[in-house]
Amino acid sequence: MRTPLVIGNWKMHGTLAEARALAAGIRNGLKQPPHHVETAVCPPFTALAAVGEILARSPVGLGAQNCHHEAAGAHTGEISPTMLLDLGVRTILLGHSERRHELGETDELINRKVHAVLGHGATPVLCVGETEDERRQGLTFTTIEGQLRAGLAGVTAEEIARVVLAYEPVWAIGTGVNATPAQAAEVHGYLRGLASELASPEIAQGLRILYGGSVKPENVGALAKQPEIDGALVGGASLKSETFSRVVRFKEI
Repeated sequence: MRTPLVIGNWKMHGTLAEARALAAGIRNGLKQPPHHVETAVCPPFTALAAVGEILARSPVGLGAQNCHHEAAGAHTGEISPTMLLDLGVRTILLGHSERRHELGETDELINRKVHAVLGHGATPVLCVGETEDERRQGLTFTTIEGQLRAGLAGVTAEEIARVVLAYEPVWAIGTGVNATPAQAAEVHGYLRGLASELASPEIAQGLRILYGGSVKPENVGALAKQPEIDGALVGGASLKSETFSRVVRFKEI
């Protein structure tokens, strides 16, 4: 039985004061979270320390939105896995579509980051997803297969068991248009089949695959009913504590 996971990705939002207020609101709203759901939030780097202090001894985990693949070095403006773990981060998003498409991150670079995060004992959340043009051209499965195989290149079966996958169709991120539960479930099932090839059927069955793309209280319940969907990577809806708490409590909606 896979434990659902809900991750809030705050992206580039919030001053330090706003981040503290949001973290406190989420902590207070989830003092008694559903026992069947794990939760984490990924604030901007500038707010990680403050948010970590607020969430300490709460059931809400601390995550980061990205990292460098080296532990230290002359990499101006970058943040290493070592630095993040020092702040209490245990979950790190990698390969988010906004980094792939806005900043030009390649599959090879993302793969190096996956190895680095695993090597430091943290949990990588590997994001994959197709653009609107790729879906229109019937390239959804080709695109996500390429991203998954490249992202997990050289990763052992035992390490794959520690990875979380996130399917985030680019055309649904921040648009208010999400994939239908059936569309998402189809892709999740395909990803699980690929993971079975890359690792084993047993590991693939234990792998958590999240859906990301305009997730909100109004649609999370229908998505979560799909057996292949194991939780959500939440963007805009994670910027309001009440809304995010409602997403986490999707079985109560």
